[in-house]
Amino acid sequence: MTPTCNLSVADATKQLVHNAAQDEGVSPGELIDRAVREHVFLRQFRSLSERLAAQAKDQGIQSDEDVFERVS
Repeated sequence: MTPTCNLSVADATKQLVHNAAQDEGVSPGELIDRAVREHVFLRQFRSLSERLAAQAKDQGIQSDEDVFERVS
């Protein structure tokens, strides 16, 4: 059995979730689960990207051309 999590959302949000779930042919719970996982993934990706960009900048890499020169 899948664990449950109770959420409080505005009525308008609940309707949006319900409509989107129907459009995609999934349950509202599955839609919310997917949305949360995608959100967390994007946060992790942005964080990693920011850290790597800062490291690259410290090494003088500021553009795609700089990267190309290093790998060519």
